[in-house]
Amino acid sequence: MSKDLPDTNREEAATSPTKRQKLAHRDPHHRRPPRAAPRIFAPFRTIGLVSSTSVPFTSLALGKTTFQITTSVGRCLHTYDLRRGLNLVFITWPQTLAPITATVAWKDRVFAAWGGDGTIGRQTGVWVFQRGRQVGELDVPIDLEEPIEELVIFGAWIVGRCWTRIEVWKSASYEHYTTITPTLSHAPGARNTLSGGVCNMPTFLNKILVGKQDGSVDIWNVSTGKLVYTMLPASLTSGAVTSLQPTPALSTVAIARADGSVTIQDIRTDKTIIKLNAQNATASNNNNNNITSISFRTDGHGAGEDGQQPGIMATAGTDNGDVTLWDLNNGGRVVGVLHGAHDPPSPKQGGVSGGINRVEFLAGQDVMITSGMDNALKSWIFDANSLSAVPRILHSRSGHAAPVTKICFVPASSEDAEDTGKWILSAGRDQSLWGWSLRKDGQSSELSQGPVRKKAKKLGLLGKNLEVDTSVSLDELKAPEITCFSCSLNRDGGMGAAPSAGAVWSNAATKKGTTDTSDSGTTGWESIVTGHRGDKFARTWFWGRKRAGRWAFETADGMEVSVSYLSKIDAT
Repeated sequence: MSKDLPDTNREEAATSPTKRQKLAHRDPHHRRPPRAAPRIFAPFRTIGLVSSTSVPFTSLALGKTTFQITTSVGRCLHTYDLRRGLNLVFITWPQTLAPITATVAWKDRVFAAWGGDGTIGRQTGVWVFQRGRQVGELDVPIDLEEPIEELVIFGAWIVGRCWTRIEVWKSASYEHYTTITPTLSHAPGARNTLSGGVCNMPTFLNKILVGKQDGSVDIWNVSTGKLVYTMLPASLTSGAVTSLQPTPALSTVAIARADGSVTIQDIRTDKTIIKLNAQNATASNNNNNNITSISFRTDGHGAGEDGQQPGIMATAGTDNGDVTLWDLNNGGRVVGVLHGAHDPPSPKQGGVSGGINRVEFLAGQDVMITSGMDNALKSWIFDANSLSAVPRILHSRSGHAAPVTKICFVPASSEDAEDTGKWILSAGRDQSLWGWSLRKDGQSSELSQGPVRKKAKKLGLLGKNLEVDTSVSLDELKAPEITCFSCSLNRDGGMGAAPSAGAVWSNAATKKGTTDTSDSGTTGWESIVTGHRGDKFARTWFWGRKRAGRWAFETADGMEVSVSYLSKIDAT
């Protein structure tokens, strides 16, 4: 009988509003959690950064089809796909709490060390990313107050090199295993014990090699935390170790030191097999040729008289933008120098931070990857039937090499055009003008100023020639820094316009006779005008062809151009 009667208590509970629970003892200091920031101000994407820091890139092979190259741009990572022409495929999120100091790719993940530089105290961390998302974090010791400058993963171990200590984690669980503290360096003026270079040797179980400030190389067993052996330099004046790299031959390692020397050392017998000197190998007007990156070609070609033998080594450094190629057969010799692979450091304060921070041959491929501090990432290919030992450019991604000073959206060519707000025009202290696509990263490009690099190579500014005109710098071959610009696409010829046969930036006011403008019907009108620091000429540019224009207009008073404006002239 009770089953037929309605449950009035349940009905009242369902219809009556829920009462708030009364707190008997409310905390007077209790505050509600802050509201989340509006998503309209959330960061979405950074335009123009490719390799803007001194942190070297890291590469990862995806089967036998392609490679992914990951670069650091401050607090996040950019991953580029080689098969797609170095197109951007991943941007890591969330951003790290401090600038990234080291990266390494392992299996399908990328490890990024950050912090320790004083930006947020001394906090340090190592995050793990997979396809752009954070999926893990390493246990970092509480007392670690130094930045992790290099990461190496092999077998069951993750190794991080700091200034004065080495941290070891387990690669399976990300659990911290031990801390190795090498002996203090007694080199004069040395602040850090570990100078640069940490690597593991194939077939050597649990062993790592660490370079030190006094030029010696320690061999440690990370499992036991014990020092196995120390390889001493041949001379006390060799300087600190700047790079370490295992060779394709077992039990041998390449050691670069601050004096520009590179030695191929057999670690089993502690004997030098080959000794090379970058200072004497090439004629250079720059005495600072420190080698900070070494790589070996592993496809079995490039060396020997016919170029069909193994034994090619590439070296590069941050003091210039050149890559030196060595043939290690018969004692070693230079077979080619890739001049101007990246821009050299600028002598101007606040200018381009040039040089190369990493060079790497892809495993089993005839392709070489370089990244520079000029905010550029490039791939190079060695032609099989070429008589030159120097590779040619395959793909390139770059951006401003110095801070941006001016920026604006490119206006549409007409009121009903679909490209409104799809392009950004920017100028920087590197004396360049760039156009950035907001739809496809690969469409972004710099507006050409003519054969600047060709002129620089003739003057020896991008190479190591014996005859160098030191009175001219690379910056002086470019137009001065842009201080103002204006753009209108009403009469622009577009990408398909015929190239102009005239000279770049010829001054119409000083020309004798009538100025010939008959080719404007095929080339279109210049659509950008710029003013430059300390320059009395306003210069024109073609937007469609992404190159410098024909005219340089002088101001009436001979003073610097302070304001530029391009009126929207009707095309009819």
